[in-house]
Amino acid sequence: MQRRKPAVEKHIDWSTFSHGSRQFYLAKTEKGLCYLGTPDESFEAFEKRLRKHVPHEGLIEDDEALAPYREEVQNFLNGGTDTFSLPIDARGTDFQLSVWNALCEIPYGQTVSYSDIAEAIGKPTAVRAAASAIGANPLLILVPCHRVIGKNGALTGFRGGLPLKEMLLGLEKQYQNEPAREG
Repeated sequence: MQRRKPAVEKHIDWSTFSHGSRQFYLAKTEKGLCYLGTPDESFEAFEKRLRKHVPHEGLIEDDEALAPYREEVQNFLNGGTDTFSLPIDARGTDFQLSVWNALCEIPYGQTVSYSDIAEAIGKPTAVRAAASAIGANPLLILVPCHRVIGKNGALTGFRGGLPLKEMLLGLEKQYQNEPAREG
């Protein structure tokens, strides 16, 4: 992951994919996937959230450019893999990047609390700030913010909605004890 760049990208490739009744937006720069969005968001909400992380002059719909990413996410959502191998281009502040990197260290099928994330980044009193950074994660599912739950074990806020969070955690629980699957 890299720190947010002030320079404006010429364009960003984007596409959509569906899983069940949910539709997701994906976007990529020349360096990798920079956005995997909230299910069923409007195009306007997608573009607004994307601009927070990756300034750009325009969006170009390119299903072919996003095909490998779409296939990998679909494979994960169908239980076919527990890892992602394609490059990502997550951009944020140094603090956000530290939180997102900590999220990527949570093992598949396991959960941690917001306090655990704050501890993992060496800022045990920054629980609310860590929660805010988790909420700003531009790569739902790939940067596994769904694996963060309340300290009491309760499912807590998730930009993708609690039903999706519950589905993702259930999927991972179902497959976590199987032999390693290809990524």
